[in-house]
Amino acid sequence: MTDPARRRLRLELAPRERPGKIAFHVVRWSLLVVLAMLTYLLFPVARSLGVLEVGEIAPREVIAPFEFLVPKTADEIASETAAMVATLRPIYEIDSAAADGALVNTDLVFAALDSAMTRDELIAAAASVDLQLTEEQAAYLLGDGLRPAYERAVRTMMRQRLPQGVARAGFAELENSPEITFVRGDSRSIVPRDSVDTFERLIDGRDALHPDPTSNVGDQVLRKLIGHVFRPTLVYNAAETDRVLQDLQASVSLVRDTVLANERIVAANQRVTRAVHERLRALSLEQLRRGRTEGDFSATSGQILMNALVLALFWVLLMLFLPDAYASIRKMLALTILFALVIAGSAAIARFLPDSPPAELIPIPFAAMMVTVIIGGRLAMVSAMVLAVLVGSQAAFGGVDAVFVSLVGGVVAGLSLRSIRRRNQILVSVVVVAAAFLLIGVTQSLRLDEPISHALRTAGFGGLNAMVSAAFVAITLPLFEGLTGVTTEVTLLELSDPNRPLLRRLATEAPGTYAHSLALANLCEAACNAIGANGLLVRVGCYYHDIGKLKKPQYFVENQMPGVNPHDKLKPEVSASLIRNHVREGLALATEHRLPEAIRAFIPEHHGTMEISYFLDRARSRDGEEAINVDEFRYPGPKPRSIETAVVMLGDSVEAAVRVLEDPSEQKMRDAIDHLFRQRIDTGQLDEAPLTMGQVTQVRDEFVRVFEGVRHNRIDYPTTSGGLSSTWDATEET
Repeated sequence: MTDPARRRLRLELAPRERPGKIAFHVVRWSLLVVLAMLTYLLFPVARSLGVLEVGEIAPREVIAPFEFLVPKTADEIASETAAMVATLRPIYEIDSAAADGALVNTDLVFAALDSAMTRDELIAAAASVDLQLTEEQAAYLLGDGLRPAYERAVRTMMRQRLPQGVARAGFAELENSPEITFVRGDSRSIVPRDSVDTFERLIDGRDALHPDPTSNVGDQVLRKLIGHVFRPTLVYNAAETDRVLQDLQASVSLVRDTVLANERIVAANQRVTRAVHERLRALSLEQLRRGRTEGDFSATSGQILMNALVLALFWVLLMLFLPDAYASIRKMLALTILFALVIAGSAAIARFLPDSPPAELIPIPFAAMMVTVIIGGRLAMVSAMVLAVLVGSQAAFGGVDAVFVSLVGGVVAGLSLRSIRRRNQILVSVVVVAAAFLLIGVTQSLRLDEPISHALRTAGFGGLNAMVSAAFVAITLPLFEGLTGVTTEVTLLELSDPNRPLLRRLATEAPGTYAHSLALANLCEAACNAIGANGLLVRVGCYYHDIGKLKKPQYFVENQMPGVNPHDKLKPEVSASLIRNHVREGLALATEHRLPEAIRAFIPEHHGTMEISYFLDRARSRDGEEAINVDEFRYPGPKPRSIETAVVMLGDSVEAAVRVLEDPSEQKMRDAIDHLFRQRIDTGQLDEAPLTMGQVTQVRDEFVRVFEGVRHNRIDYPTTSGGLSSTWDATEET
């Protein structure tokens, strides 16, 4: 068994090893150079002071390298726009067609009334033109000369007043503006709202033309006639008002100030004011828009070097403390792609939201979740920290706040998703990350004395980031699994489905092997869980470890009928070859069905290089020790190289052998398992597995516990009630 401690990095190399090792490291560090260059190309601002907050002290003098504009803030633009909109006077114009329509209505109403001779006829005639008259009012209008007099009064009022512009009823209450724009033909005038002629004023002025001002009924009739034929002739022009509104909004300048080239923005050791803060922010955005600083080679080199140094911390950590990940070019390439995706996504956010790119949207949670799933949580935390410093320190996001927000959000994302076995795990991760961003927002609000809406905004953006990141993890996980060669728990759960083609064939074509695989899976999963190994991996590995027996299932004892053994007619060498070949045939089936490497390893390693002792003993008894080629009776290997495959080797021997013991006690079972374990250890089968003797003891104890549970006693049920007893005989039933 190998030392479980990590292999130390060898820094001293023999001369013949140097070229290969140098190339080994050059390939991996070239990925770092690619990332550093990509970061600069996407964030090409060099030598930027960053955006200092109001109240901070400038560490050095800042001189404008070129002329640029200082835009107004969104609040300023909104305030000025609101002030301009407040000056808007709604546009009303004369509708001459409405005046003509009122006169036409007058003609129609009185033509109907003039045709009536009695009170009932008059009421009916008024109703025919939608005018409702009471019996008293109808009787009044039947008086001599009253209808023509009222017609003249109404017609005169409509002809004199309506062409001048009369607004609808309730105009003064419905129109909020104190002044309106009065359009008459080609002329425009600004008039107070209260000076506008309205329906109410039209009614109030009826006495001047009233045919019978002393009659209460006559006054009711006149009011009713005026209201019935009236049409407002001063109407609101919505289209023209909207056009003027748009012109007013467009007239608001978006620029607060112009900074000239070589103009001082802030002096060294000077306190940053609101105006200076806005100028620095405008300079940062303009640098980002222009790309690299013209002609500033040293600044460009320094920016690339800064990016490289931040990434180098991560690369050195991998090289010294995670040599397995560093040695795998596939994992290094996957990490490089993840970093590149985060950098590119952050650059896209800075481009689409240049004024104030929210650090909460930097997609570090995506990388942290993915690294957690495919490699591990500790590396995910470090990845999140490095990416937070790398991206958060860029000019587009510049400032301690961006680093703080993205760092905490990314680390929490890595911690929140250990593995993916159930769909709700992703949902829980999203909720946890969103809650972390809410806490970040509250912290920022308290520290910077900002309103609670700032915290809610941070939580909203962070929750959106978490949802999108989790969705991308679910979508791209198969791609990164294939790239890294890592088998995640999602894939293992898919492979454990009994409806998978290989498992379905095993259950139908080799039922004994299938039953053995299930029993072994239960046994080894319990043992691996007890020693902290991957229980799910070992369970799935057990399902597939003997799939090679599908080629010739009848040659394996668990699939044979009692008394029928084809090996009885074969030479020991042939039988051993058939048994040994199930490893090769299992690997072929695994390749055909694209089983991952982690599962393929169980097929040869659970036998290691052990001897096929049953047929070896038969050959020795036939030909003698000297005439036997032991290699013909040995499995091809390799020996177990992981804890999980080593446990399966131990469990495979135990699961078959313990069943032959008659009524074993717990101690007898423990002694038998110890004997089988010593055989594997003494023959060196566990030399390459990272399994300690303490873990071997734990595995033994767990095997004993599982077998004791399987050997529970059952009571006899009376045959009279349809049960069976231990002495039951079918012949007694007849």
